[in-house]
Amino acid sequence: MASVKQFQVTFDCAEPERVARFWCEVLGYVVPPPPDGFATWDDYTRAQPPERQGEWFACVDPTGVGPRLYFQRVPEGKVVKNRQHLDVRVGTGLVGEERLAALQAECARLVALGAVQVQVLVADDENESCIAMQDVEGNEFCLD
Repeated sequence: MASVKQFQVTFDCAEPERVARFWCEVLGYVVPPPPDGFATWDDYTRAQPPERQGEWFACVDPTGVGPRLYFQRVPEGKVVKNRQHLDVRVGTGLVGEERLAALQAECARLVALGAVQVQVLVADDENESCIAMQDVEGNEFCLD
């Protein structure tokens, strides 16, 4: 049986390009080149029928290591908490106050991009600190 070597993370959202560009900033991802035959993404979008314009957008890890992120427009809004979420690993190897300071600095950067801080979970006897957040459309993620 073959093992899966690559995967894509898909987000349902109202504004795919807006959410994709937010995650590009969060993760240092980039927008891939437009499809063959198009000089720019705007050219590609204009070539689509009106009802298909802006229906999806994607971003990729420029190193090729991380998964592709795909954002697709859906008609319904978000109504409940995500069943899964991304942990953005900004505090790896840090502990205590040093870790919390790194998480808070990244939190401030992301809030300036449109994210929302939900809750700071301070370290206890079992877990290090993390910060629960929401992206520009309310999807939960953690700074870990």
